[in-house]
Amino acid sequence: MHVESIREFIIKKPGVTEEFPFDKSTLVFKVMGKMFALLPLERSPASINLKCDPERSLELRDTYEGITPGFHMNKTHWNTVLLESDVSSKLLAELIDHSYDLVVAKLTRARKAELETLR
Repeated sequence: MHVESIREFIIKKPGVTEEFPFDKSTLVFKVMGKMFALLPLERSPASINLKCDPERSLELRDTYEGITPGFHMNKTHWNTVLLESDVSSKLLAELIDHSYDLVVAKLTRARKAELETLR
């Protein structure tokens, strides 16, 4: 998956916004105002940071060379996924969905109800 196709995949999700809160080259995706993906546009090799269940993070890091502890993030809850690696496009899409779902699960009841109106 390339950066533009990743962006297109993510932005179609309900309640997702994109912004550059840290610098002009790190695209941050939020669902209902909560961050779930960071896409550094100028980093080489290309990568994406995603939230992940801590136990699953460890399993993924042990299985895939292209998945490492989150760069500049809480390494317990974030992974960096290299786009040109042993991580398939299918798995990458699953990990993006997982990150989104983790954040949605932590939203307040009111924010979840608001998100449901966007589906």
